[in-house]
Amino acid sequence: MVLFLLLFFLLLPLAVLWRRRPSQDAGLSWLVRLQHRVAWGALCWAAAWQRKSLAQSTLHAGQSQQRALRRCLQGAQSPRCPLRGSTDIGIFRNHLPLTKASQLQEEESGGQLLPPTSNQYRGEASLQATLLGLAALKKTCPEVLVPEGTARVTPSSPWPYPLPWPWHALGQLGPAGTKDPRALLLEALRSPGLRALEAGTAVELLDVFLGLEADGKELAEAIAAGNPGASLPRRAAELREALEQGPRGLALRLWPKLQVVVTLDAGGQAEAVAALRALWCQGLAFFSPAYAASGGALGLSLWPEQPHGLYLLPPGGPFIELLPLKEGTREEAAPTVLLAEAQKGKEYELVLTDHTSLTRCRLGDVVQVVGAYNQCPVVRFICRLGQTLSVRGEDTGEDVFSEALGRAVGQWPGARLLDHGCVESSILDSSEGSAPHYEVFVALKGLRNLSEENRDKLDHCLQEASARYKSLRFRGSVGPAQVHLVGRGAFRELRAALAACPSAPFPPEMPRVLKHRYLAQYLQRRVVS
Repeated sequence: MVLFLLLFFLLLPLAVLWRRRPSQDAGLSWLVRLQHRVAWGALCWAAAWQRKSLAQSTLHAGQSQQRALRRCLQGAQSPRCPLRGSTDIGIFRNHLPLTKASQLQEEESGGQLLPPTSNQYRGEASLQATLLGLAALKKTCPEVLVPEGTARVTPSSPWPYPLPWPWHALGQLGPAGTKDPRALLLEALRSPGLRALEAGTAVELLDVFLGLEADGKELAEAIAAGNPGASLPRRAAELREALEQGPRGLALRLWPKLQVVVTLDAGGQAEAVAALRALWCQGLAFFSPAYAASGGALGLSLWPEQPHGLYLLPPGGPFIELLPLKEGTREEAAPTVLLAEAQKGKEYELVLTDHTSLTRCRLGDVVQVVGAYNQCPVVRFICRLGQTLSVRGEDTGEDVFSEALGRAVGQWPGARLLDHGCVESSILDSSEGSAPHYEVFVALKGLRNLSEENRDKLDHCLQEASARYKSLRFRGSVGPAQVHLVGRGAFRELRAALAACPSAPFPPEMPRVLKHRYLAQYLQRRVVS
């Protein structure tokens, strides 16, 4: 922290000078280069220190987790004070049984599980994720973070921790501190030389591109009217021409030098990433600096060149345990294990401990161990246990349903899946006179109406994916899944309602199974087919 305070005071005079005159002024070009060089030098030093510290802590993961547990217990503000001073994991587990979020939290958050994570440890992990993520991105794409080479197009940032030096020094373009999505997008559209595009999450970036298609003409007019010179009207004409050619490859037509899209990985983002890769961001690399859950960074992204979605679970705070799952099921099977005890190929549920209330909370996020970094596991996200459909005890998991839906949409000519949400029929009172079933709401690109034949394909794919579901369908205990096509903006409204909840975490984990009627009605009201 001392380093960052020093950097802040060092760069503050440069930032003041920066604001006095436009960045295009040739007289200040040396200042821009100096500010950028100082900021990057400091970043590289801090990232190297973090990488060295991470290597040391993961080399002795058991000892590192003992220290993390000791810090957690020492900071406890709980009546269970006898645990202070003890780092025996057996005593710790016996005194603190596993819990889930309370029903009150679920009601406030629209059904999402919200463990009471500590701001202190969340901040430390987020800072580490940001520093190492920026360094990894710089190493993989060295030309990306040049001055004014990066633009954020959503109010939220993909970097878990806000760096204290001016963003301009690290290439960030855009009005400082603005929360207006339109102003952010306009600033990005005015700059054809962007190398990196940032958004809080992939679903937010998907909303940006869908809005750009719908409001492109209005945005082009705003750009043309923004300056009496010749450059911006020409840029507005380029925007119109790019939009006329359709969504496929739009990002590279707007920004020919663009190399990478940066978003923060969280639950429920896979479909948005797939749609962006296939259409608007075709040909671009995707990078996530961390895997986030319950408002904090849990997994570190150290290998941008590797397939998307591999994360290291670090042994420092917050204190993480892994709950083994039964093979072939998603039920609790055994006591938790520490990071160094994780086995390759096995699936585990993440468990966090909060030092304020001393609560060991099951997050519901299931990960699979795919490798190791020293003694710590490298994992990929599988699914969320809270996102399970069950109208007759069949327990269709998020990953099983998503795979079946993806196969079904692949059989719908010209269709591209953008978003989906599911509801058990009892929640919408839609099973009167019929067997209980799934109500499925989808947002699509390239298809305006759903035929009965298309709707039936999802039910067939579900039966192929789940023997239990197939058996219940054969006996008539479960009715066929009902598929509804929703109009533009339906899922954006749903996300706005979720974000408005007082206890909603960031990044917002997009729910795929809606447990509350008022949330499902946001989609029900926008059904078009």
